[in-house]
Amino acid sequence: MHSEVLLVASGHRLPRIECSGGIAARCTAPDTVHLVSAAAIPLGGDTINIRILVEPGGVLKLRSAAGTVALPGAKTTTSHASWHIEVSGSLDVDLEPTVVAADARHLSSGTLKLHDDSEVRFRERVQIGRYNEREGFWSGSLHADCDDRPLLRHRVELGAGSLADDAISAPRACVNELRYPATAFADTAIAAGSTVLALAGGGTLSTWQAERLTG
Repeated sequence: MHSEVLLVASGHRLPRIECSGGIAARCTAPDTVHLVSAAAIPLGGDTINIRILVEPGGVLKLRSAAGTVALPGAKTTTSHASWHIEVSGSLDVDLEPTVVAADARHLSSGTLKLHDDSEVRFRERVQIGRYNEREGFWSGSLHADCDDRPLLRHRVELGAGSLADDAISAPRACVNELRYPATAFADTAIAAGSTVLALAGGGTLSTWQAERLTG
């Protein structure tokens, strides 16, 4: 199944929402949209394409009603999700965790185009496996530019077959969070043990890895 989501946030009006496939979106507050699964996705072979445009003066908080469980399909174990984001206003993305179950492979990519007057928080949480599962694989890349200046090139792999995979001990969970233009995390929302890096072009990246998500 192929699923498409388009969100456009402008000042002084509710976000514009267009959806097709297995994902629906609901406006739950004047500046907040929740994603809702309309089908059991992603399965192997599924693709998800999420496009977000925040215009000058626009504010958008994107949340999800529940976690996402990636499962293998009948013909392939691999599913794909892609984000295409352009921000001139304020965007806050904080979805519930993605759980890569059984021997599923879930590949995620994000492309962000930011402008100097934008404000962005983009957080992703991933867990390999349900209880006593370790066979899943997740790959996530984040490519961010600010007014055509390179800001971030970030890639993480988790799970079976990843570069960090080890039979004795290897991370099976991660939390990645990009903030722009913030140069530090002024709150306690990040997990203990996170690595926080100030980016040369402005903004901050926090990364955390462990065996299991803690909250």
